[in-house]
Amino acid sequence: MSAEKLAAVIPVDDLAEAVDRWTTLLGVEATFVDGDRWAQFDVGGTRLALAGADRSDDRPGLLVKVPDVAAYRSELVGQGISVSEIERGPHELRCVVDGPGGFAVTFYSPAG
Repeated sequence: MSAEKLAAVIPVDDLAEAVDRWTTLLGVEATFVDGDRWAQFDVGGTRLALAGADRSDDRPGLLVKVPDVAAYRSELVGQGISVSEIERGPHELRCVVDGPGGFAVTFYSPAG
């Protein structure tokens, strides 16, 4: 199985303030804001995600979309990689791995 999309994800304590600041810094409006939980900026074919109240980890990292997070998690565990249990977010299923360098890698697929 392979990744479908990648995004940088940054945890923030005040999502509204972070959206305002990133809007100014990037010169574009957020493409998606979900209350105090989540926001996304899509710029030049890349995505910057801001994780507010709904986050799996407090470290900056990568967000990786996969077709089936349960199957992907099983593959990683089978390779001896330590992976968190799958949790359900408002729109997705997700699990977290410690990436190289100590940042978080969150694998997700849409909740179905």
